[in-house]
Amino acid sequence: MMFTQLFTSLLLFALPFLILTIIRRTSKSQKSASSPSNIPKSYPIIGSYFAIKSNQENRVQWTTEILQSSLSATFTLHNLFGSRQIFTANPANVQHMLKTHFFNYYKGPVSRGVLFDFLGHGIFNVDGESWKYQRQVSSHEFNTKSLRKFVQTVVDTELHDRLIPMLSDAVVDKSVLDLQEILQRFAFDNVCKIAFGFDPACLLPSLPSAQFAEAFEDATDISSKRFRAFLSIAWKIKRFFNVGSEKRLHTAVTQVRDFARKIVREKKQELADKSSLESVDLLSRFLTSGHTDENFATDIVISFILAGRDTTSAALTWFFWLLHKNPEVEKEILKEIKGKSGMPVFEEVKDMVYTHAALCECMRLYPPVPLDSKTAVDDDILPDGTVVKKGTVVTYHPYAMGRMEKIWGSDWAEFKPERWLQRDEAGKWIFAGRDPYTYPVFQAGPRLCLGKEMAFLQMKRVVSGVLRQFKVVPAVEDGFQPSFVVYLTSKMKGGFPVRMEERENVD
Repeated sequence: MMFTQLFTSLLLFALPFLILTIIRRTSKSQKSASSPSNIPKSYPIIGSYFAIKSNQENRVQWTTEILQSSLSATFTLHNLFGSRQIFTANPANVQHMLKTHFFNYYKGPVSRGVLFDFLGHGIFNVDGESWKYQRQVSSHEFNTKSLRKFVQTVVDTELHDRLIPMLSDAVVDKSVLDLQEILQRFAFDNVCKIAFGFDPACLLPSLPSAQFAEAFEDATDISSKRFRAFLSIAWKIKRFFNVGSEKRLHTAVTQVRDFARKIVREKKQELADKSSLESVDLLSRFLTSGHTDENFATDIVISFILAGRDTTSAALTWFFWLLHKNPEVEKEILKEIKGKSGMPVFEEVKDMVYTHAALCECMRLYPPVPLDSKTAVDDDILPDGTVVKKGTVVTYHPYAMGRMEKIWGSDWAEFKPERWLQRDEAGKWIFAGRDPYTYPVFQAGPRLCLGKEMAFLQMKRVVSGVLRQFKVVPAVEDGFQPSFVVYLTSKMKGGFPVRMEERENVD
């Protein structure tokens, strides 16, 4: 209510200027309707407020369409009171931001402020020395030995002991499962086990009450909506008085932090009780590196849960939907699975070239993190000539980049794993990846995702294990098209209802 009154007062103050401006520009606006550019008109004080507001619920798709029609694949969006945000789907600009001028583009105070209550000083919300330290310590967990252990013990155990039995029961019962939620539970168990040495047992057959998961969803949802607020003062006022969405966020974050703090305390006790651990996990490395502050360790736990739970589950959700829509791709994957039969698990998934390409193609169309923003430290000029003023937020747009005809050709809308593949002299598929600035799904440059290889191995193992035994059939009406929604990561709106059908053994 207070925000509404404040905004109304501001509009009344600006009304004379608005009337004059709108009258002056009406004819120009009408003439520009046929223009190939659909960049929204900007007015004094309010910027493109009305266009932004009317597209608030489909912001990702809206900005994608603008970028698709832009000659340079870049445009500037004017917000209230003269603030600006630059959007780009230009690979040269992305490389400039994430690599060659990395020093000039950082998370910045806006992003840190919006996400601080949830992520604190975790690796995804910091810059400078704190980021370097967390990345350096974390990097030890992503060597070949750790990846092999992750696939052979953690993922494979979760797959065979929990996921497969649950899917088998669904076949017998002919029940409908929300595959998106199941995959989130699966990924949550995995990241907790490999990163913290803790098993939350979220994917037990009984599907235990997921109070933490619900709180985590609320925290990511409400935190992401802060970014879309027209005036940051609005959510800050609500936070100060602990009302509305900010009250819900406070409750959710408290539950999330209590859960993460419990993991930290148990790990500290474990370290105190044992002179040496049988295995060293990510959390143990941080706690034995001299940083034993409980709040800092809690921030680390929350950040890695976000990275490990929401990204792979989002990618796999869309992957199984796309397989249903493209049976010829599923047939090729089944052929590959059959060809790897009998191989050790790690070697099997590492060598699944066609499946790897299909996953890349899925994330091209439905990236788990569809937008990412940086703030300019100093004035700059992007390679396409776009002027960037100090303090400007610059957003690179993986979702739009996956839909650019200039990058992917006229068939960009088609799901074609073959665009990632080449045949060698023997006629065998070999992977032909794109540079990370054309395909920044895992970021690029110094902030390139440490868990990229781990994510691929986990996803390929799930695909192999599930498709070998089951056919995933969406429990939806003919013509249904799922909606792509974005919080801090992407989701399939309303979940992904499926039925499982037993498949004749492909081995």
